[in-house]
Parts: sequence; C-alpha cells; structure tokens
Amino acid sequence: MTFTNLTRALALALAAAAMSLPAHADSVASSASSAGSASSGSISDSIGGSSNSSHGDNRRAETGPYRVIDVAQAPAKAGVTRITLRAAAGDAATEFWVDVPDRALADRRVDKGQIVQVNERVYGYEFAYGDTRKPFFLALQDDWYRELASRKVTI
Repeated sequence: MTFTNLTRALALALAAAAMSLPAHADSVASSASSAGSASSGSISDSIGGSSNSSHGDNRRAETGPYRVIDVAQAPAKAGVTRITLRAAAGDAATEFWVDVPDRALADRRVDKGQIVQVNERVYGYEFAYGDTRKPFFLALQDDWYRELASRKVTI
C-alpha cells in the first residue's frame, strides 16, 4: 500500500468514526437516563403517608432501619411497586410508603418483613437493603431530580 492510499484509508476510517459520534452520544445519554430513572424519583412523586411527622410534612423520613409491612402495586402507577415501611427502632408509629419503579427491583425484590435502611442525604433519601446496605432507590429533592432530566445534546 502506498503512502497516499494509507493516508486515504486512515482519513476514511476517521471520517466514519466521526460520523458515528452523535449516534453513540445519543445512545450513551439514553442509557444513562434510563438507568437513572430506574433507580431514582422525586420525593414528591415517591414518598407519602407519614403518620407521625413532627414537621407536618408527609414527605419526610428519618434515617434508620424500617421494617417492610406491605408490598403492592402502586395505585394508578403501572410498573411501580409501593413499599410501606414502619420504623424498626425508636418511634415505631412512624410509617410511610415509597413508590419504587419495578426496574429498580429487577435484580432483587423487597419482601414483607425485610428491613430497609433509609439514609437522609443532602440530595434526598437513599433506600438500601438492610442486610447488605446496597442502595436500590434514591428519592431526590425535586430540584435535584429536575436537574437530572434528559436533554438533547448536539455535538
């Protein structure tokens, strides 16, 4: 192969790679967005029913272990599981529910009687399996959640 043919072949390969970049970027962004939405949601759409909040806010949870007292299909939300939790220690009257996308529970379900660890974070609440402490869902403050919304990027 002559130097000119080698240069031409290299230029064609680079051009082909450059042409595929936008499609690749779209698929990467789409995958990241799908993964994020499967394991997170806004607090206002995901948490409710606190029966004992000193703040008068039914979208608050306290850090600590919670026993799962019910697992059911979330009302009027296809593909979403409602997990009802009750404090396992301290104020056992504290009870609330969290709506979790089924995709977030695809690898491991949460069953009645199990312990879920709830951790308050600067961005919202982290819900983790009690035995492994591995998070399975993040309930994000609404402003944080809005920042994660998918936006089309042009390169």
